[in-house]
Amino acid sequence: MQPQSWALGSFPVENFQTYTSPFGPRWGRFHYGLDLAAPEGSYIRSWWDGRVVEIFNDAGCGTGIVVQSGQWEHIYCHLRGRAAKDSQGVYLLDANSGLSIRQGQWVTAGLRIGRVGMTGRTTGPHLHWGLRHAGRWIDPAIVLREMYAQQNRERTFSQRAS
Repeated sequence: MQPQSWALGSFPVENFQTYTSPFGPRWGRFHYGLDLAAPEGSYIRSWWDGRVVEIFNDAGCGTGIVVQSGQWEHIYCHLRGRAAKDSQGVYLLDANSGLSIRQGQWVTAGLRIGRVGMTGRTTGPHLHWGLRHAGRWIDPAIVLREMYAQQNRERTFSQRAS
């Protein structure tokens, strides 16, 4: 991903309400993500094209999905449902969601990959969204601001051209 292509990313949660916890120090620990509040059951979208490299259940993160996009990993936590396994491998089991997400599957930016839940350690429905680049944690708010700015510039350019 080149910086000029940030406009191709997708905001990761539908029905977004507010940011509830930023990246950085929190309660004597470090918070490696951005918390995005939305009503329980709201759909979560893949931020970027990539491969689902992990679907898991964890005490802190709850039900989670990791998508690999080149040197980037995007991590989605507190999803509704759970990781399950069948003869074809690991998948997200979320009854009545209409989703069919499997470990190893290729997903495109904007594709619905889960729903906001309250699994793991959480005080309310939200998506915990983490980003790593080449193994280093990145503040997702920085990426969202750049995406928004580039998308606005492209919209303005398109409107002027027409």
